[in-house]
Amino acid sequence: MEALHKKIREEGIVLSEQVLKVDAFLNHQIDPALMQQIGDEFATLFANSGITKIVTIEASGIAPAVMTGLKLGIPVIFARKHQSLTLTENLFSATVYSFTKQTESTIAISTRHLTSSDRVLIIDDFLANGKASQALISIIKQAGASVAGLGIVIEKSFQGGRAELDAQGYRVESLARVKSLNGGVVTFVE
Repeated sequence: MEALHKKIREEGIVLSEQVLKVDAFLNHQIDPALMQQIGDEFATLFANSGITKIVTIEASGIAPAVMTGLKLGIPVIFARKHQSLTLTENLFSATVYSFTKQTESTIAISTRHLTSSDRVLIIDDFLANGKASQALISIIKQAGASVAGLGIVIEKSFQGGRAELDAQGYRVESLARVKSLNGGVVTFVE
């Protein structure tokens, strides 16, 4: 997706050979026009997949997930990272480790929102080691629902997350596949 590649080149900041900062348009400040294009692209890619729900993790996956849900006309569920007074029982949950935050979190979705009849599209901002994706897959399986595929905004192809998901037979569609961050330069997979 050329608009996303351009945005990454112009506004992304390479912090190390492992970390790409995109807070100017994706996960702190959001570029709504770009998110709409991203949602349109995911909706096109998964249009004939029988999707009934979209699932993401708060907070960075919400914008692209909502735009995709809007285009497809289906609900979006986000796994909560923090317990609240209203989210305390009847939960599907999993543990996920965040590479960038260097912390482990328990994520949860209410059993009211995800059922065995659902066919789910996972949307996330990044795919690196695949820990977030695996946690969401675990929650979807707990519900007895099926995974239609994963829509990833930015994939760090030099890390093992995609290979793991491919080996498990999941369809992964990434809009920007980063080959390398070496020397402070973003190189994309052709």
